[in-house]
Amino acid sequence: MGKKIVIDARELRTSTGRYVERLLNYLQEVDTDLSHRYVVLLKPKDMDGWDPKSKRFTKVVCRFKEFTFSEQLGLAWQLYRLKANLVHFPMVQQPVLYQRKVVTTMQDLTTTRFSNPSKNRLIFRFKQWVYKWVNHIAARKSRAIITPTEFVKDDVAKFTRSNSRKIIVTYEAGDSIEADSEPIEELEDKKFIMYVGRPTPHKNLERLIEAFAILKEKHPELHLVLAGKTDRLFKRHSGTVKDMGLEDVHFTGFVSDGQLRWLYEHCTAYVFPSLSEGFGLPGLEAMSHKAPVVSSNATCLPEVYGDAAHYFDPYDTASMVKAINDVLNKPELRETLIAAGTKQVGKYSWKRMAEQTLAVYNSVL
Repeated sequence: MGKKIVIDARELRTSTGRYVERLLNYLQEVDTDLSHRYVVLLKPKDMDGWDPKSKRFTKVVCRFKEFTFSEQLGLAWQLYRLKANLVHFPMVQQPVLYQRKVVTTMQDLTTTRFSNPSKNRLIFRFKQWVYKWVNHIAARKSRAIITPTEFVKDDVAKFTRSNSRKIIVTYEAGDSIEADSEPIEELEDKKFIMYVGRPTPHKNLERLIEAFAILKEKHPELHLVLAGKTDRLFKRHSGTVKDMGLEDVHFTGFVSDGQLRWLYEHCTAYVFPSLSEGFGLPGLEAMSHKAPVVSSNATCLPEVYGDAAHYFDPYDTASMVKAINDVLNKPELRETLIAAGTKQVGKYSWKRMAEQTLAVYNSVL
């Protein structure tokens, strides 16, 4: 008898999207069980942007947005009507009323611990409380929980009081960018350190900017590149830079894949000052393009980067300055990090992640 597996891919075009897209891509390759049928739930705007390669995969529109009451009722009803043998939620957000077989990927618990100053404080606090509650409910009702690192596994087990035996680690991976390198004109012939990603508080960009101001005293030629889609938080950081009278900080806004590749290939160092991560994909991506990585030693990052990064205490600006300064001043350290980074990236595989996820499906089914 055939088994129907539903994968909630509403996050396909978000920060979780790389994980979802790679999982779908490789599941079509590694799952050779002809009795398995997959239904992939997509937002209306994503229906034309993703097509299955396998006839056993079907895409279905899902009109219920994450973190809404309609999701709690409408998506639950849609799932019951689909009569799935198993549903995989690649994020914790899901209808708590859906009580059949579920596997949940819990990427990290960052949202339960950090606020967002760009949001209304009272509304954010309420949503954060609801999110914590959903984490507990999702962990309790899931037949298996997937996490991207051992750190997150332990964190989830403690936070949700879950049996760690039902939590499975499937490491993610860092791909090199396939698009042709595309120079950013204003940065050509400049020496720069860089960060790419969201500017949310746990990313710790304020301390990075403070560290850069100190570094400029000994390295007046140095520039700082902060890449990522412009939003309220990036504008706040831009205001901070102006208030400090700090020069040579570049807010690039959104960068294409080709531009991001060029930044990785030409930066003096990729700096990752984060206070909390579930996996730390950008650092591995930087390593794949031979950028030396200077990283926070918080949460899962030493687990993922091993000896391929030069670490600092993200709560100590002086520690950050010293670590970046080490890489700027010691060419041999740079070369060691670049060589170690190439080896470290090779330890991870999206295909292996998909195989391990399929093994979770089979054990639950």
